[in-house]
Amino acid sequence: TGSRNEASDRSVWRISSDCVHSGSRLSDCASSSSSSFIVELTCSDSVRLVNGTSPCSGRLEVKSEQSWSSVCEADFDQQDAEVVCGELSCGAPSVLQGALYGEVEAPMWTKEFQCGGHESALLDCGRSDSARSTCSPGKAVGLTCSEPVRLVGGASRCAGILEVKQGEWRPVIDFYWTLKEAAAACRDLSCGSAVSTGRRNEASDRYVWLINPYCVQSGSRLSDCASSSYSSSIVELTCSDLLVQPIISVSSTMDGVSEAQQQGFQVRQGSNFTISCSVQPQYPGGSFQLTFTSSNTTHNYTQPAVNHSADFLFPAADPAHQGNYSCVYGVYVFAHNFFSESRLLSLTVTDPTVHIIRLVVLPVTLLLVVAVVVFILKVLKASRGQRSGPQENIELDSYNLGVSRAEGEPAEEEGAQGAE
Repeated sequence: TGSRNEASDRSVWRISSDCVHSGSRLSDCASSSSSSFIVELTCSDSVRLVNGTSPCSGRLEVKSEQSWSSVCEADFDQQDAEVVCGELSCGAPSVLQGALYGEVEAPMWTKEFQCGGHESALLDCGRSDSARSTCSPGKAVGLTCSEPVRLVGGASRCAGILEVKQGEWRPVIDFYWTLKEAAAACRDLSCGSAVSTGRRNEASDRYVWLINPYCVQSGSRLSDCASSSYSSSIVELTCSDLLVQPIISVSSTMDGVSEAQQQGFQVRQGSNFTISCSVQPQYPGGSFQLTFTSSNTTHNYTQPAVNHSADFLFPAADPAHQGNYSCVYGVYVFAHNFFSESRLLSLTVTDPTVHIIRLVVLPVTLLLVVAVVVFILKVLKASRGQRSGPQENIELDSYNLGVSRAEGEPAEEEGAQGAE
C-alpha cells in the first residue's frame, strides 16, 4: 500500500481502521472527507501462509488456476523464502522448516522455484519441473518471516529510528505515539519492553507511516495499523533488551601451562585462576559485575570495562571458590541504566594430592599387574613341564618293556639279575 499526493484536495472516503478490524465491510466503515492524499494498493493473490500465528508465519501455499497447492520443502530454499516474505510485506525469513504448521492439506505444487531473492513475487521466479507429485508428511514448507518492524541507525537492533514495512519501509510519525505503542513495537521486535521513546526532526518532510493507537491497543500488528502520512518528525525508540549477552571465560596457569575452557572448568587447589568478562563493542564505558554463588554464600566483584572487558584474578584457589560464576555488564546510555547477564560458568576446585597419588599409584599398579602376569605365566610353564616329564618316562618304560617281552628270556634274566 502506498500514497499518491494529488495537486489539490478532493472529496474522498476516510476509512475507520477500528471499524474494519471489527470485521465490517470497508463501505460500512467509510465517512466523507477531503484530502489530496489517496491510497494506492497492490494485492497478493498468489501466495499465502496458513495455520500460523500471524500473516507472516504458516505453511506455504501457492495459487494457480484458482486452486491452492502446498510446496515441498525440497523444492524451496532461502532465496525463495526471501521473495515470499517480501511479497507478503513481512520482514526477513527467520525460520524455514517443515512440519511446523500442520500436515499437507492441499494438492502439491509440482515445480521447483528458482528465485534470485530480488523478485517482487514468487510466481515471477524461474521454475523447473519437479520429480515430486506428492510430499511426505511433515515435508511441506513451513515459513516464519520476522514482523515488518525494525529499528535503524542505532548501535543495537533494539534501539534507533522506528521503521514499519507496508509495501515499503518508512519511518513512523510521532503523532499520537506513546509508550503503549512503543511497547507493541518492542514486542514485535522481540526486544523486551519499551524503555523510552523520543522524536527526531529531519531537515524536510518525507513519506511516513501514521500509527493508529486504538488499532495497536486492540492487539493488531503495527503494520496493520499504519496509514500513509507526510512529516519531518519521526519516532526514535529504545527497548530494554538493548545489550548483547556478555561472554564469560576462565583460565588457569599451573606449572607454566595455561588452560582455558568455557564451562565445567576444573582448577587445582593452590593455583591461580582468572575469570574474564567481555562484551561486543556497542557503547563506550560501562562496568562488569562478577557474581559468585555457592551452596552457602554469594559474592559480587565489580570492575570498570576497559576495552569492553575485565579480568578478575583469584590467587591460591581453594574449595571456597567452588561454585557458579556469571558476568553482568551494565552501561548508562539514553538516560537509562541497561544490564545484560552472561550464562553461568561452573567451577570445581580439585585437590592436587589426588593428582600426585594418581601419578604414583598408577605406574606402581601397572608394574604389579605385569609382575603378577609374568609370575603366573612362569608357574603355568613350570607345572606343564613337571607333568610332561613322568609321562615321557612311563611311555619309555612301556616301550622298553614291550621290546623285552618280544625278545623273551633275556629280559627275565636281566630282571632277575637286577633284582639280585
